Amino acid sequence: MPDSKQSHGGLISRRSLLGTAAAVAATPASAEDCRIGPSPHEKGPKVWMEMDQVELDAAYDQSTYAPMIDQILKRYASASETTRSRLGAPKRLAYGPTPIEGLDLYPAKSSNAPIFVFIHGGRWLRGSARNYGFPADLFVNAGVNYIALDFIQVEAAKGDIRPMAEQVRRGIAWVYKNAASFSGDTKRFYIGGHSSGGHLCGVALVTDWQKDFALPPDMITGGLLMSGIYDLKPVRLSARSAYIRFDDDMEQSLSSIRHIDMLRAPITVTCGTYETPEFQRQSRDFAAALKDAGKPVELIEAPDFNHFEMCESLGNPYGPNGLAALKLMKLA
Repeated sequence: MPDSKQSHGGLISRRSLLGTAAAVAATPASAEDCRIGPSPHEKGPKVWMEMDQVELDAAYDQSTYAPMIDQILKRYASASETTRSRLGAPKRLAYGPTPIEGLDLYPAKSSNAPIFVFIHGGRWLRGSARNYGFPADLFVNAGVNYIALDFIQVEAAKGDIRPMAEQVRRGIAWVYKNAASFSGDTKRFYIGGHSSGGHLCGVALVTDWQKDFALPPDMITGGLLMSGIYDLKPVRLSARSAYIRFDDDMEQSLSSIRHIDMLRAPITVTCGTYETPEFQRQSRDFAAALKDAGKPVELIEAPDFNHFEMCESLGNPYGPNGLAALKLMKLA
């Protein structure tokens, strides 16, 4: 595991060498599919830390580091279908006026049960609650209400991720206010998110719930931030700016690392050692900033997991995220 203080240029260089070695041993087609990190190239001007533009773009593109992405995403969907065959269809509930503002509730089998609200990822571009039903097996079997949110995607929001964050906040607030309707226990109210959903979860965790929603300021019992993004500055400099219309307000207001004074709940931050160097750094730096501020935080770096496998592990009680969720809820 590389030291967090080591330059990202060094990480990229070693990954490029691995990719070059693989190319020698494989056919051109398989080498293209299996490369790790950006292809070897002439180093350009620094854009972020020690990275040039090619390296920075690759550091925010998980597909470069996880060549089996399509297969794993299909498995999210098929595993979710299998979960529904066991638990039954979720209750589909609306938390807002537009069609996308809905959620899937997989209810616990007992009354007054804890609540876990999940925020899916997908580069802010894609994803749906339906394909993230697979963790419900773990949560329902542990006696927890599992809820997967749907919300607007960035293209529908014309490149602005602020409406996404606002809908996620409203969805979480709706669940809290309506917990009695499904016998949920608001004293054990947890939220979690993966990837861009981890980013949105981080934003939710630093929300002023009392001011914005007339809810208890400490309404969230705990948060699970999985492979997320907590500072939008480097993302703004990356290729993701091609579909997100970043501005100074968006960068500032939606960078949770800049608002850690608002955090009131203990959180667990997780990432995999096969994720991109920037996603690993974001997790480490956010956890370190919280620790320095005296906030309750645990950092889990899962050996040999890539970005998409980390999300999949939320459905496994012995996987890094599944076990982290159970420990956070004191159910392990």
